Amino acid sequence: MSIDHDREREAADRALVEGHAPYHRRALAFYDLFVMHGSAPWCWRCPSRNFRQLYDTCIGARHAEIGVGTGYLLARCRFPVPDPHITLVDLNPATLDYTAERLADFRTERVLANALEPLPLDEGAYDSAALSFLLHCIPGSLKEKGIALANAARVVRPGGVVFGSTVLASGVPVSRAGRFLMRDLNRKGVFHNDRDSLGDLRDQLHTPFERHELVVRGCVGLFRAWTPS
Repeated sequence: MSIDHDREREAADRALVEGHAPYHRRALAFYDLFVMHGSAPWCWRCPSRNFRQLYDTCIGARHAEIGVGTGYLLARCRFPVPDPHITLVDLNPATLDYTAERLADFRTERVLANALEPLPLDEGAYDSAALSFLLHCIPGSLKEKGIALANAARVVRPGGVVFGSTVLASGVPVSRAGRFLMRDLNRKGVFHNDRDSLGDLRDQLHTPFERHELVVRGCVGLFRAWTPS
């Protein structure tokens, strides 16, 4: 039983690392065009203004970005203070470096870490934490990778907010183009969301948080959840 569990964990770890492989520096230069201006509005039916509004209304003065992408939203959002402190958390050094360079005008800290494991950050040290377009890239079902939400909740202060977005496969309207692209990305190991449903996302938001809001735009779930005060 233990050997089977170890093998499953090793396979999941490999899938997680392989899922980060496409996000090398050359690919990141085109990420915003292909994702924020391409697949998000045209395939997932969720224009970038929805993500920006989420950031503008949730981001705090001390913020942890878990799964940093290219820093597109951090570079465009409205922080509540002129000199925010931003901690960038990712398993991929290339995305950490790319985003830190993009945010050179801000105070940033880079942390190499796995969102599925306890984060090497001080507990309750942040006003906000974001997991944007991250969960659909992590292997497993939402019931398994929901631990990333709990890990984020631990580093946010009482009454702080964890927010983000993820592409869902069921319980939401998926366009024909979206379904085609989703299958292709799952086949390539870039996405791992073929079992991700709106109901499971809602269930994962119940446990570590005092309250939450979850809205759907296209096939994207956008959420914000507050830790107990």
